[in-house]
Parts: sequence; structure tokens; C-alpha cells
Amino acid sequence: MRGIGICDIVASARREKIDASDLGMQEIELRDLIAMLQKHSTIDTLLFTGGNSKNGPEYFFRRLLKTQDIQLKVESSLVPRIHGFLLPETNRKVRTVSLTAPSGAANRAIGSIDEYKRRKILDPEYTTTDFRIEQYKPFF
Repeated sequence: MRGIGICDIVASARREKIDASDLGMQEIELRDLIAMLQKHSTIDTLLFTGGNSKNGPEYFFRRLLKTQDIQLKVESSLVPRIHGFLLPETNRKVRTVSLTAPSGAANRAIGSIDEYKRRKILDPEYTTTDFRIEQYKPFF
């Protein structure tokens, strides 16, 4: 059993235009993931499907950490980016992994990654979906 739980860091938001764009969210209220982590002591990793761009999950999480003066430290700046932090009071280490978003818009970002370009040259049939599957697999 992998013990995976899923929740969105955005508890609520409003949109003028109904679409899946993170940028379209307004009046955003965040879920208190720090309180969830303190309540559930077996959680040691948070997976974000998206990065630190405006209104992305890592962006919101960084905003949440700032409100509690928690430092996020880089463990790996390669894709997927991995960070770590210590929970207040318990000093329990939690890591975050920022996976490439599953959206079509993220395909442009994947296309600019050197590793993807290298793989595409070796195998012209290699796709952005293949890249995501390889990236996600170690964490699921």
C-alpha cells in the first residue's frame, strides 16, 4: 500500500471565465496544509502537479510557508524539483516534489527541457506524456 492522499491546496476560488487556468483564479483561499501535516504525522512528502508559476501549487505553498516563517530549502533543482522543510514544534522533515503539470499548456515547458530534447532525438516517437510518466513513476 502506498498510503497516498489527495487534496488541493486551494480550498476555494472564484473565476470570471470557466476554464482550468491557474491564472484565472481570484479571491483564493488556501487550505492549511501545515495544520494537516501536524495532524497526520505519517505524511512525509507532498507532490505538486505544477510548479512555482503564479497560482501554481508550489507558488501557493511557498506563500503559506511564509505566513508561518518556515524555510523551504532546495534538495534538487532538476525536474522534478525537490525541496524540504522542517515542521515547527516537531522538527519533522517533509519534502515537496514539483512534478510537471498534467496540462496541455505544460507541454511547451517540457519541450524546452534538455533531457526531453535528448530523448526525443534518440527516439522520435518519444512524447511529452512519456516524459511525464517517467517523471511521475518513482513517486506513485
